[in-house]
Amino acid sequence: MAETAAVGTAARLIKSLFAAFGRLTWKQRAAAAATVAAVAGIAVAAIALASLEDLADLEAKAEPAVRFEDAAGEPLMMQGEKPSNYAALGQVPEDLTNAVIAIEDQRFYEHGGLDYRAISRALWANAAAGEIVQGGSTITQQLVKISYLEPDRTYRRKLHEALLTRQLEARYSKDQILEMYLNRVYMGHGARGVSAAAQIYFGKPLEKLTTAESAALAAVIRAPSAVNPFTDLAALKQRAELVLRQMQGMELLDGPGFNQAMADLTVMAPQPAGIVYGGWFSDLVASRSADLAQRFDGASSVRTTLEPELQRLAERVVSEALAGHDMQAALVALRPDGRVAALVGGRDYQDSQFNRATQARRQPGSTFKTFVYLAALAEGYRLGDVIEDRPVEIDGYEPQNFDGRFHGKVTLQEAFSQSLNAAAVNLAGRVGIGKVAETARLLGIEAELTETPSLALGASEVTLLDLTEAFAAIATGTVPFKARFVQGITAGEPAQYYPFKWQAPAPSGEAARLMQHRGDMVALLRNAVLSGTGQAAAAVPGAAGKTGTSQNHRDALFVGFTEDLIVGVWVGNDDNSPMEGVTGGQLPARIWAAFAAGSGAGSVVPDAADALPVAAADGSDDASETAAGVSASADAAASRSSSGARFPPGTGHVVVRDAEQARAAIQRMVQSGKPIRAAELRDLLIGTVNGATASCNVRACQRAYRSFRASDCSYQPYGGGRRRLCTR
Repeated sequence: MAETAAVGTAARLIKSLFAAFGRLTWKQRAAAAATVAAVAGIAVAAIALASLEDLADLEAKAEPAVRFEDAAGEPLMMQGEKPSNYAALGQVPEDLTNAVIAIEDQRFYEHGGLDYRAISRALWANAAAGEIVQGGSTITQQLVKISYLEPDRTYRRKLHEALLTRQLEARYSKDQILEMYLNRVYMGHGARGVSAAAQIYFGKPLEKLTTAESAALAAVIRAPSAVNPFTDLAALKQRAELVLRQMQGMELLDGPGFNQAMADLTVMAPQPAGIVYGGWFSDLVASRSADLAQRFDGASSVRTTLEPELQRLAERVVSEALAGHDMQAALVALRPDGRVAALVGGRDYQDSQFNRATQARRQPGSTFKTFVYLAALAEGYRLGDVIEDRPVEIDGYEPQNFDGRFHGKVTLQEAFSQSLNAAAVNLAGRVGIGKVAETARLLGIEAELTETPSLALGASEVTLLDLTEAFAAIATGTVPFKARFVQGITAGEPAQYYPFKWQAPAPSGEAARLMQHRGDMVALLRNAVLSGTGQAAAAVPGAAGKTGTSQNHRDALFVGFTEDLIVGVWVGNDDNSPMEGVTGGQLPARIWAAFAAGSGAGSVVPDAADALPVAAADGSDDASETAAGVSASADAAASRSSSGARFPPGTGHVVVRDAEQARAAIQRMVQSGKPIRAAELRDLLIGTVNGATASCNVRACQRAYRSFRASDCSYQPYGGGRRRLCTR
């Protein structure tokens, strides 16, 4: 309405002036033209002002302050107008407020928001230098910029800034404005506000800052990304000295105080309290739950699934593994109920906020063979069935194996364990590439899948999160498996916490048919770690997983799980350029193993780690003098002694309750060089299993499993199935 009225008034004025224009002399016409120009300028300004939102409108539209918490309920991040470590002005040291005023706005308590003297001084200095060397923005103007306006450089925005500055000064006191500014100004390295900056750069609360540290924080404000204790300490000290001299010149610091501050500044070194973590997760959860709080009355905090210790571990493991390399990496760690425990989107969040775990679509390589083999199992194939690893040519497509050789007739378990490419493509051809794609989609792969033979080797691009969710479906039997980033919300007056009780869907239809073969699939994944391409992860008890390497080593992955974690790791270059010989069984598997071991993960995987495939291609359990034959016989003996039943002939796998202890004992027997009989193996395994039961560590098992039963030292695994023997 105001804009329309302004336009109408201007139009009427201009119309009346032009009506009288023809009756005037040339001097009068010149004067009239000047008047018209002035009126037009006023009209334009009136229109511009009328179209700008005022402070009340912008504050009404501001997002409510919502606190984000980690899984333990500790502050994670803050969205809205107050950061989680908000500091009232009375909590801010006087030296820090003086330092900020001295370097940013010396006449803060004297002007009305716009310092015309400073603006004139800046214009003169910039004109003399021929470039912008000085700014005239006051603290109030800076507060307006960071709170309400976009960073575009236009005259309209500058006009809006001036309007809001005057309104802000009229609505709030100087102390209130300064308090808001000190809590909202960006200080670099993820620190929003001076309180966060004190912790990040010096590892201490605000009230313990020295005068030199206060001057250093004030020095950061002008260029937080370039001049801070971590990025350029020398440049920071130089500007901090300028701050101290300004304070002294304003009589905010006496001579002895100045000298002491200079002495402290000379030896100053950043002392962070700890590594800032979780940036990629925080960005993701903020965007995904942006409207969640608005659905509740009086929402005050959102409880996320992030586990701080696991997140710190994940970032540290990735950083250490990439030291000396130029590649990027990503890691996703899921709990069996879907909670995202840790997420790393790259090597350094400060350098790049791009989330390679959720935003990057890359080729999964041989990890995609998991869907080929699960589809085959669902079509009636068994682990001991023989398939062919032979040359194949389909419309010019000729897949090669990593070792450059073809291996002829091999069992499913051998082909999967050694990640034979030609065998996988031949198997996919028999099953049907459409069935393979359908299997991947049923397990949660949402990316577009090109149904060509190369799909069997992971030619279609997926995100690491999607791929890890698909492996989680196999690990838990939950289809579809959905990652969860939020586990509850606090709302109402008085505040009350409301947990989200996510329900795991029961597989149905074709998904249910796939899950009937889950045990065999996990056995393949387990054997790939024990004796195949994933042996770099074999030190983690119960680990099951699959390696993947895309063409020309552009992507390298390892995705796997234990009983309590499902973890996916990707390594590669952002520009999709080849790496120097990096494969999924090397760096990614080592990252996976280091994270899994550090997290305390590692026990028998559900329905899986005790379902180990027999080494012999024909499923025979006769003893032989080879280590493979001994292992096969041992597994068969354990099946008879501990389960009381054997699988039907031709299934190619047996059940072993205490496989790790059995294999260790067998290895010692093989190394002794003495003849080994099947009966001896059987007796050994019976003793191993019975001994494990007799020496049950009740306390450790109770801590590890909620479903633990002391009477038989067993627990109920995730995803259902028979109870398992606890071997902790």
